[in-house]
Amino acid sequence: MLSNFQRFVKHLWLDRSDTHRAIGPATLQRLREAVTASEHQHSGEIRIFVEAGLPLAYVLRNSPTTHLVRQRALALFSELRVWDTAGNNGVLIYLLLAERKIEIVADRGLNDLVEEETWQALVARMRADFAVDRFEEGLMEALAAVSSMLTRHFPLARGQRRPNELPDAPVLR
Repeated sequence: MLSNFQRFVKHLWLDRSDTHRAIGPATLQRLREAVTASEHQHSGEIRIFVEAGLPLAYVLRNSPTTHLVRQRALALFSELRVWDTAGNNGVLIYLLLAERKIEIVADRGLNDLVEEETWQALVARMRADFAVDRFEEGLMEALAAVSSMLTRHFPLARGQRRPNELPDAPVLR
């Protein structure tokens, strides 16, 4: 009961202003540019979503926080239509500031080609950066790793162009 109350306070205490402090305008621009550059190398789509705290409907659920964060990331994967790319190779990088938790959700086209241990290792590296408030570094590292995976499995041929199916700018909430 106490842990649910602590979670409630932690998630409702933070708001969008905290997200904008963690990911300032210059960082936001660099992340957008990195996504754009990445997507010129492969046919995948990458979205970054940074959220201060979970919505109240999640906070009030009687589930472990890790489970709630995963549920939220899956819901955003759907809401942002990351699953709806032509190659089924979209990836969502989700950061929840209140918990310093990270989730990476990859569509089946990429997820079927990457070992679970690879995803876990990437999240562990990001977690280390986020623990010391190095949000830009952690997100850039994740973006580079995901870009490398997409380039390896879904490279663009020389001169090939692809439509940009999803916005490149990270979402801050």
